[in-house]
Amino acid sequence: VSQQGKNFHGITLRGSAEIMAEFFSSGISSILYQRGVYPSEAFTRVQKYGLTVLVNSHPELTKYLNNVVEQLKDWSYQRSVQKLVVVISNIESGEVLERWQFDIECDRTKALHDEICSVTRQITATVTFLPLLEVSCSCDLLMYADQDLVVPEKWEELGSQFITNSEQVCLRSFATTIHKVNSMVACKIPVKD
Repeated sequence: VSQQGKNFHGITLRGSAEIMAEFFSSGISSILYQRGVYPSEAFTRVQKYGLTVLVNSHPELTKYLNNVVEQLKDWSYQRSVQKLVVVISNIESGEVLERWQFDIECDRTKALHDEICSVTRQITATVTFLPLLEVSCSCDLLMYADQDLVVPEKWEELGSQFITNSEQVCLRSFATTIHKVNSMVACKIPVKD
């Protein structure tokens, strides 16, 4: 099937939710690796989207991410999730240092493979202009979804986790035939002496 000169395969709602989950699993791992939130030995190199990407191999981190990604997949299938946010905070002070935001829209049609590859490359490239994280950091994942959804028992509400004095950079987007993801990163502006 061809539309406006671009070839694409029809993707079901369930297939789109699977693609979203796979992207976020890889994307979150890439952010955590690139920003040094976890040590490099907690990651393994694999081939995805025609790139070498790093996926986490740390048992506790894998369990945490799988739990979040499975819920994201379920809510994507229900078309009930609007946003996923990766928050990187200073462990000691709790101050939010970076906020990677992925806005999720439904019912769009676009080419897919090249777009996912571009977003994945841009996550890696973005690290070159972000300030160094010179403190021990933690990571929280936030999901924004319809209010009437049942939230898993062990999850808690953290609030928006915005950054005071921040700069924002819009990243590329990608879309399946059903979901579209727009990306941006906000980071704390370094204080100059």
